[in-house]
Amino acid sequence: MGHGGRIREKLRLSKLYTFSCLRPSVHELEAHRLLGPGFSRVVCCNKPRNHRRKPIRYTSNGISTTKYNIITFLPKAIFEQFRRVANLYFLMAAILSLTPITPFSAVSMIAPLAFVIGLSMAKEALEDWRRFIQDMKVNSRKVSTHRGDGVFRYKPWQKVRVGDVVKVEKDQFFPADLLLLSSSYEDGICYVETMNLDGETNLKVKRSLEVTLPLDDDAAFKNFSGTIKCEDPNPNLYTFVGNFEYEGGVHALDPGQILLRDSKLRNTTYVYGVVIFTGHDSKVMQNSTDSPSKRSTIEKKMDYIIYFLFSLLVLISLISSIGFAVKTKYQMPQWWYMRPDKPSKENLYNPSKAPLSGFYHMVTALILYGYLIPISLYVSIELVKVMQASFINNDMHMYDEETGVHAEARTSNLNEELGQVETILSDKTGTLTCNQMDFLKCSIAGVPYGVGTTEVELAAAKQMGYDVSSQDSEGIPMRKSRVQESQQRRDSDIEASEIELDTIITSQDGKESKSTIKGFSFEDSRLMSGNWLQEPSSGDILLFFRILAVCHTAIPELNEETGNMSYEAESPDEGAFLVAAREFGFEFIKRTQSTVIVRERYASQGCPIEREFKILNLLDFSSKRKRMSVIVRDEDGNFLLFCKGADSIIFDRLAEDGRTFEVDTRRHLNEYGESGLRTLALAYKRLEESEYLAWNSEFQKAKTTVGANREVMLEQVSEMMEKELILVGATAVEDKLQKGVPQCIDKLAQAGLKIWVLTGDKMETAINIGFACSLLRQGMKQICITITSTDLTAQDAEKIVKENILMQITDGLDMIKQENDPHAAFALIIEGKTLTYALKEDMKHQFLSLAVACASVICCRVSPKQKALVTKLVKEGSGKTTLAIGDGANDVGMIQEADIGIGISGVEGMQAVMASDYSISQFRFLERLLVVHGHWCYKRIAQMVCYFFYKNIAFGLTLFYFEAFASFSGQSVYDDWYMILFNVLLTSLPVISLGVFEQDVSSDVCLQFPALYQQGARNLFFNWSRIFGWMTNGLYTSIMIFFLNINIFYDQAFRKDGKTSDMTAVGTTMFTCIIWVVNVQIALTMSHFTWIQHAFIWGSVITWYLFLFLYGMLPPIISGNAHKILVEALAPAAIYWSATFLVTIVCVLPYLAYISYQRCANPMDHHIIQEIKHYKKDVQDKHMWRRERSKARQETKIGFTARVDAKIRQLKGRLHKRLSFTSLSASAL
Repeated sequence: MGHGGRIREKLRLSKLYTFSCLRPSVHELEAHRLLGPGFSRVVCCNKPRNHRRKPIRYTSNGISTTKYNIITFLPKAIFEQFRRVANLYFLMAAILSLTPITPFSAVSMIAPLAFVIGLSMAKEALEDWRRFIQDMKVNSRKVSTHRGDGVFRYKPWQKVRVGDVVKVEKDQFFPADLLLLSSSYEDGICYVETMNLDGETNLKVKRSLEVTLPLDDDAAFKNFSGTIKCEDPNPNLYTFVGNFEYEGGVHALDPGQILLRDSKLRNTTYVYGVVIFTGHDSKVMQNSTDSPSKRSTIEKKMDYIIYFLFSLLVLISLISSIGFAVKTKYQMPQWWYMRPDKPSKENLYNPSKAPLSGFYHMVTALILYGYLIPISLYVSIELVKVMQASFINNDMHMYDEETGVHAEARTSNLNEELGQVETILSDKTGTLTCNQMDFLKCSIAGVPYGVGTTEVELAAAKQMGYDVSSQDSEGIPMRKSRVQESQQRRDSDIEASEIELDTIITSQDGKESKSTIKGFSFEDSRLMSGNWLQEPSSGDILLFFRILAVCHTAIPELNEETGNMSYEAESPDEGAFLVAAREFGFEFIKRTQSTVIVRERYASQGCPIEREFKILNLLDFSSKRKRMSVIVRDEDGNFLLFCKGADSIIFDRLAEDGRTFEVDTRRHLNEYGESGLRTLALAYKRLEESEYLAWNSEFQKAKTTVGANREVMLEQVSEMMEKELILVGATAVEDKLQKGVPQCIDKLAQAGLKIWVLTGDKMETAINIGFACSLLRQGMKQICITITSTDLTAQDAEKIVKENILMQITDGLDMIKQENDPHAAFALIIEGKTLTYALKEDMKHQFLSLAVACASVICCRVSPKQKALVTKLVKEGSGKTTLAIGDGANDVGMIQEADIGIGISGVEGMQAVMASDYSISQFRFLERLLVVHGHWCYKRIAQMVCYFFYKNIAFGLTLFYFEAFASFSGQSVYDDWYMILFNVLLTSLPVISLGVFEQDVSSDVCLQFPALYQQGARNLFFNWSRIFGWMTNGLYTSIMIFFLNINIFYDQAFRKDGKTSDMTAVGTTMFTCIIWVVNVQIALTMSHFTWIQHAFIWGSVITWYLFLFLYGMLPPIISGNAHKILVEALAPAAIYWSATFLVTIVCVLPYLAYISYQRCANPMDHHIIQEIKHYKKDVQDKHMWRRERSKARQETKIGFTARVDAKIRQLKGRLHKRLSFTSLSASAL
């Protein structure tokens, strides 16, 4: 594109602009002094060949997120498989099967192992192949690259090298980390979307150095060269330090010129850039970390079961080897047919070396009895969990139509853990609330404005017994109670707040008739339509509106359909402020690189005018600073500092003459906080030009400093400016509750789960959100632990604070212990500073004891690190399963620390989702994820694992019995192929169907009877008694199968000629009994049948007979003694069929009797529900169905149901007192 083709026309309002304070002019900046380690990167611009040789040879731009490649797949995948103890054992057994001591053929040992390992490796390969395909799609993207002589050609991303000059066009992703050289705009600006990096949809502004602006078309790069010296690759997305040596000058670089890989070019026709970091050196790849490894409780317990079975295996092998040694020493000399005079050369049976023969036999026994350990258990569980995850992903009841987002199981390893959660730790903003901010109220010059009612106010009013909905909109005042610390809220001692609402908007018709403006729910005629000009403090109101319109980093965009301005803001709060300013008549319409233009509709001239504010400096917001300031020069040449931030921060920086409205504003802020609103204070400062210039010189020096002290110096210089402020007012925006949050919390509480809220909001806001969500209720005693005022200058101040906090915790525990009312409920509320001490090693266990004893816990003003520490304390201290749920980057720590991490795909970005194990789009879907899918997955996996061990014990011990029966000879009673197919084919599909399709009750019933969830939380289906019960059943089954068949066939005629059966016939009959018994057993275990279960269970039995028939038809050299065994030996013999029927009945009869007795005498909750459903009593007798639902509900002290129960008890108490008084009066008369 030629130079003349650049954009020179007046930019449309829909285009976005930057401002110079983000990237000061090159003449204002000194070059960075790049010294020491960490700053060794040298980039030769437009000379990529220089970087193919050492010492500056850099990585290629191709990326790989795969675990394996062609060379490493086999060794690494095999290593991963044999990290499992069971697989390692079977590998050793397979190796030993190649020696003379094996009881089986090598094929019978190697084939199942190869199948199971191969299937697991195939799954690994498939998952890795998908990652590889995704990598290839990215690596194959095309980008226009300078090939020399001013000619650009497209080439794949993976061939881009450090030093390449690339041309990126509109809506394309940046292929690597680039230094912006120029753009289609004359001033070198461009607009970048960083959603893939931080999840934010708002556009970021970048601007090139002025010295590279002439590089504006392809031909300009023919002779271009320069050198970049900068920091080494690192994961810091928002920092960059470097110098650009070009045309004899050295120019400082900062993040404003860096375009990061995987961000997208928006609203800009094209940009030119030079590649700095490629591939895995780029900042986005430096940030890619593996999620922490998590294992479910059942999987951990499975290890102990495997160890137990292995110990059992060693024990019976030891018994077998001792028996063999005894037989060899004392009885073998009499067995002439064994030729004891010519013992085997391998000493496998040598009477003179009986101990050695016994040792060899122990190895044989370890292989022979290996079927006690299920070889296909792990691969079957993996398959089942993948299919369970698919059900979660495709559940339309967890699909959000507004966003089009499904629930997603990002890992399938923790499915069953969803059914065992004890404690939920939740973020508030964006998780319980919508993260949709509505400007609702404000305080200006000590006067409150805004008469709208928040959802929290309505809920809180209902809690306090006020019938708000019955009041009309004519101005009936509503009184709200203050939060009482550590005191029970009684009807008789409620203190009324001083606030009175002039209007309560409760009319639905009124709301529907009023046109809704997103981000603006303000109602007060005193400020609307220019009426603020009639207010006594109109000058302060003017300043207030200008601060809203100017003090921000947003970018305006014109909606061509509606003609209104919309804003790309860094936070929802900031967007709400700009919408409010627009509605008040101060519309932010344009931003250039150095100015902000505001259209003021209600100016003194009477017609709208556009005012220009020159942006001199921006002191950006950070979680540490908790404030943002902008220094501007208005049209009259006045220098002004506008500041907005947390009230505690702003109030500390007020001048003595700037505190005129402090008392009133503080009162209003407290009232807004009690209403659940998010608040900020607004202030300003007038500057003299000389004062500003002196400060700006210091600021630029601090900004160009390189080293660890740079941020400290910047903060110190900012502090110099952000003081002696004059308070103007405060804002209050409402963060609305998400749909269905109170109902979801109520259902989770009925399921027996405890819910903690961890939020960065102030205590009053968090408490009122707690009331709205029903985590708090009227009558609940609040234990508030705070740092009481003390002389912080004293040397022992910290000791005094710790002792005070410990005393508060101890008093709280005593209060709970001394409480005699069984219905009393306690809520623990603690703020961040106090939590710092409460989490210390010498106090954290007392704090946890208090928290666990309370019905609900709310932690306010907590940092992301504190969220993670609290989660860790609950997880490790209680030993119970914890679940953390959040939607922002500040929630990543607790999401990764918890046993299960749930990410909500919300406004705050995708960091939480990327770090999570499961993702949902709304908090309310957590109810179904846990109560339905969690309950199902837990019971399915628990029953599946127990059944696996049952069937393998039932099968494996028959080998041991026959071993003892055959003088511990090491002879197997079964054909090798029977044993190969047992776990792989004949019993695998039914158990998989159990793990995938089993339902004790339907999803609707799970939601109607949430207390069923406690079966998983109490681990009723995978405790040691249940596990050993199944093992005992397997032991009984093995005894019955072996001894009944031996006694039946031992001396009974089997053939027509009166001959008895041989070992092959007995072994095949026993194996037939095993197939029938284990499949009938799983049929009795299931509660829910579809055609799939029937096909798998009875199909497995049919498959056995089909295999027996086909195997028998093979030549004797292959089938051996089983040649035509079904057709000619077993099928014609009535004893074969009768023995199979008899043994099957005897084996399953005890389990059938047990479950029958349990259902009749001691039924579990789901048994009762199944019976009601079976006889359709839920349809015929609605009253009984409701009664059962009420009885099955887990007793809870939080949630809407608990509120109702408390109200009923209160009414009953009043009625009882009234009746008592009436009876006393009657007796007196």
